[in-house]
Amino acid sequence: MSYQKLTEIIEPALADIGYMLVRLHYSVPVDKKNKKMRGSLQIMAEPSDLSEMTVEDCAKISRHVATVLDVEDPIQDAYNLEVSSPGIDRPLTKLSDFIRFKGELVKVRMRFMQEGRKRFRGKIADIDEDENIIFETGFGQIKLRLSELESTRIDPSEYFSTPARSS
Repeated sequence: MSYQKLTEIIEPALADIGYMLVRLHYSVPVDKKNKKMRGSLQIMAEPSDLSEMTVEDCAKISRHVATVLDVEDPIQDAYNLEVSSPGIDRPLTKLSDFIRFKGELVKVRMRFMQEGRKRFRGKIADIDEDENIIFETGFGQIKLRLSELESTRIDPSEYFSTPARSS
């Protein structure tokens, strides 16, 4: 079972019913006796029209994807299927996400330490012609390739740290 194979199965299945894959994660925990436990396939998705994701959407995705996975059978062992929305601290996993959320404040964890840092917070400033993502941070501008990022999430603290505005 590979992430590429799972993605090749799940992305079109989601598109068929009007959703986009945000993130896919498969894990198999191991107990104290080094015995594999039941795996977990986590699918994070959102509506293709970018409307609000509901519990009913998650249920619809779960039923559809479960049927497709039963037919394709890419995972040999028993597993739980979990479907969720991206939430307020949405992960950014594709270059198109960075383009869509340009100007947003994000929390970034890099795969490898650079200039004494592995984590930082900043705004997505731009994506250049070489597909480098440019971030504006408190310590200056930093330019990274998508492959250099371990994880990037929208930082909702900006929205919750300012007082409500009256109209």
